[in-house]
Amino acid sequence: MSRTDRIMPGARSVEHRAASDYTGGVYGSMLAASVVVGAATQDSFPRPELVLLLLLTGLAFWIAHVHAQLFGARLARQALDRRVVLRVCREEWPIVKAAVPPAAAVAVSPLLGLDIQGALWLALCVAVAGQIGWSMAAARRAGAGWPLVTATAVVNLVLGLLIITLKILLTH
Repeated sequence: MSRTDRIMPGARSVEHRAASDYTGGVYGSMLAASVVVGAATQDSFPRPELVLLLLLTGLAFWIAHVHAQLFGARLARQALDRRVVLRVCREEWPIVKAAVPPAAAVAVSPLLGLDIQGALWLALCVAVAGQIGWSMAAARRAGAGWPLVTATAVVNLVLGLLIITLKILLTH
């Protein structure tokens, strides 16, 4: 038994849960869905611009979250060094990763014969599916049983449907 285990029982499991926290993925997926809804309110939104907007928004929010972690909560608890900065960057990276599938959906939508409205719907559905997937992965990695994983999926589906409802209301 290590010194850490004797002083703080369960510390390793807490560290493991923190390392597999997909909150940023859920958040990033919701952010991507919101970007798509915002783009849908425009009369016409070019696909390349939407792909770039999705990716850059994810990147901007990743930077904001890294900044908040480094200079907010962490600064009060530990000195900043390269190792801490890289760990925080890695922990918050799912925000950016979550923007990639909706952006890819927009990029490949012409190959599927979709017009811009079809591309927006595809990207929105992909973002909501990502939100559900990230939340289920987080629950499973945290050791949750299938009933809690299912409940997490349902809650995120409802949140996704709320975003879809907003798109319908804002574009009609």
